[in-house]
Amino acid sequence: MEPVLRRTEGLLASRKGAGWYVVSGASFGQSLALGSFQHAGSAVTEAGVPLARTVVEYGYGATPDSVAHLLAIPGNTETLRVQALRRTGTTPLDVVTEWVPLALAAPISRADAEDPGIWETLRRHGHWVAVVHQSIAATAASQRVADLLEVPVSTPVLLVRRLAVGPDEKPIALSEHRYLGHRFRLEVEFRGWPATAVAEPPGVAPITSTEQEG
Repeated sequence: MEPVLRRTEGLLASRKGAGWYVVSGASFGQSLALGSFQHAGSAVTEAGVPLARTVVEYGYGATPDSVAHLLAIPGNTETLRVQALRRTGTTPLDVVTEWVPLALAAPISRADAEDPGIWETLRRHGHWVAVVHQSIAATAASQRVADLLEVPVSTPVLLVRRLAVGPDEKPIALSEHRYLGHRFRLEVEFRGWPATAVAEPPGVAPITSTEQEG
């Protein structure tokens, strides 16, 4: 079977008797520390690799109930939905789908969604991100995501969901990133242990995709 990644992309190498292996430095790491937030784009840029974002879908429509719940708006309310593909050089990194409440979406053109991006465009129009709620899960690429990432259907991907909340504690945007698992990792830094330590960390809630993929 031909490997998913091509040697010409500089991500795989082969050695006699060892088969295929991932080249060191082919993935990117994003540090996550309490009290700070860094976009993946910053991590890639710091690695000295160009990052390009291409909008593949842009439009307004009824919002799935799961998305509406996170954005604290009524079900089926119209929102702006944007889907984009990000590449490092010529190689896909992730597919990101974003939703913005209608009341905040007017200044965001398709060109703005591509560059400088939705969150930065919101910031430039006075909508500051005070808190980012982030969840991480493993999932499999749907046909749509697989086509964009140029991998087989059901390839493992890292689903990172980010909910941006403003200073008034109201959600202003929701994004779902589907990263190629072999090309991206998230690093978490914990600042100390609670004064009253427990044997086990708190339980976790199940994570389901808010997007109806197809």
